[in-house]
Amino acid sequence: MTMNRNNYKRLGDYVRLVDVRNRDLAVTNLLGVSISKMFIPSIANTIGTDMSTYKIVEPYQFAYGPVTSRNGDKITFALYKGAEKCIISSAYITFEVIDKEKLDPDYLMMWALRPEFDRYARFMSNGSAREIFSWDDMCEVYLPIPDINEQRRIVAEYQAVEKRIATNEALIAQLEETAQIIYKKTFIDDINLNDLPSGWSITTLDDLSEFIAAGTIPEYVEESKYLVLGQKCVANHKISLDKARPHSPKPTCKFVQYGDILINSTGDGTLGRVGQIDFEPHTLAYDSNMTLVRPKEKYLISYLFEFMKTKEDHFVNISQGSTNQTRLYCSMIRPLEVLRPTKCVLEDFQRKMDMLYSEARLLSKELPIMRELLKLQQSRLSQLV
Repeated sequence: MTMNRNNYKRLGDYVRLVDVRNRDLAVTNLLGVSISKMFIPSIANTIGTDMSTYKIVEPYQFAYGPVTSRNGDKITFALYKGAEKCIISSAYITFEVIDKEKLDPDYLMMWALRPEFDRYARFMSNGSAREIFSWDDMCEVYLPIPDINEQRRIVAEYQAVEKRIATNEALIAQLEETAQIIYKKTFIDDINLNDLPSGWSITTLDDLSEFIAAGTIPEYVEESKYLVLGQKCVANHKISLDKARPHSPKPTCKFVQYGDILINSTGDGTLGRVGQIDFEPHTLAYDSNMTLVRPKEKYLISYLFEFMKTKEDHFVNISQGSTNQTRLYCSMIRPLEVLRPTKCVLEDFQRKMDMLYSEARLLSKELPIMRELLKLQQSRLSQLV
């Protein structure tokens, strides 16, 4: 659909302020608004707080934080889609669409998700100690508002991709949960450590690993074909290259390979996190804030990874050092006791894990493509001129 500049409309003509307070304390669901533009459970300490001054938000009403100077390049802005009412701090501004047959709230939310909206809000904010994007500023936002049917078509396309992402993420989580269930059923629930199955024994992690070693301090460079993993690259038992940095390899540099397990050996909030290289890496190393465990045999790859995932809290507990410099050393990891089942059992477990994780990898590969598609759909809104 082609639109001209006349189709850019003033937002203030389509929305109105809402300021309903929780006077009778009937609503207890306290939420906040994040810079990722979502309503989230509040972490504020509300002991002794007068909750009657908090604002009530109904489903499909908006809230945003007018103070933009504390959020970097983001504005806290979200559409509430909960089934029941919630309350938020009175510091937020709440509003709603006047006529949903003229402006679809989901369409407006798509516009607000664009990084250009964040930049606009920051640029238009005023103040000295605190920069404010006021309600008057919000009303002066101009955006293309096509026919309501066109809005709903755009929203439907966007939400179809969102739903696919959510479905993939749920399936991946289900596959990972299944892997843990199989691991526990095979190696924990039905195992008596005092009466092990025939051929089983108790050994150390060092005995099942080719080597356990910390990385090196890399020399970072702006452009290089070599990448180095750091502690921020491990999250949710996965290795992400998004935050890997280019570096110049040293003679002592250690490169990773498929099946390697990495443990964050330091870092506030990241210490003890475990991830595995589940792709074929090229020119990829790891830094001195991480420890690598390399299984001796291919049939140990999934077994040791699932085992290490259960030890994340243990790694945190056995680490040593001051509050700011707590560290997990290789010498603490090597003597960790672990069951050594028979090769036949381990090979059967590896086959099952290969099937589960190959499916999970296929689903994961779709996610960045679909997220880019969402960004593309958002960017196209500004082209409706």
